[in-house]
Amino acid sequence: MSRKASFPPVVAPTTRVLILGSLPGDASLAAARYYAHPQNQFWRLLSPVVGVDLTTLPYDARLVALLHAGIGLWDVVASATRPGSSDAAIRDAAANDVAALVATLPDLRLVAFNGGTAWKHGRALVGDIATLQLPSSSPLHTVGVAAKQAAWDAIAAHL
Repeated sequence: MSRKASFPPVVAPTTRVLILGSLPGDASLAAARYYAHPQNQFWRLLSPVVGVDLTTLPYDARLVALLHAGIGLWDVVASATRPGSSDAAIRDAAANDVAALVATLPDLRLVAFNGGTAWKHGRALVGDIATLQLPSSSPLHTVGVAAKQAAWDAIAAHL
């Protein structure tokens, strides 16, 4: 089985909130885009936070809207072996240097973790910055958007 690798971070010097996932799923890897699976709720959950319907925008415009709002993206796992897309199947994980990235973001106020696996692998990597564990946006986490939205809305207080 080949190793799967995360994407480069999407950040700007003005990033105030960094959202860390675990490792892109197969649909995202195939599309070379964060949160590309059509049933992933990420873009829908962040739309009210940034005040833009991200789901209707082309991918590059979504990233621009996030950066404009002060939100950056990355993953805690740099590479791992994993059959399929389930976080539970991640093996032999190598971590991204999250601490080094955090050190380059002078306006950073919050690191939010998209799901329990990202939280488990990443919370020790961020230092003294405030953190927030979010319910996963993954379609494998079957709780509906309405049940997750309040947790995701908490990001807005840090922008």
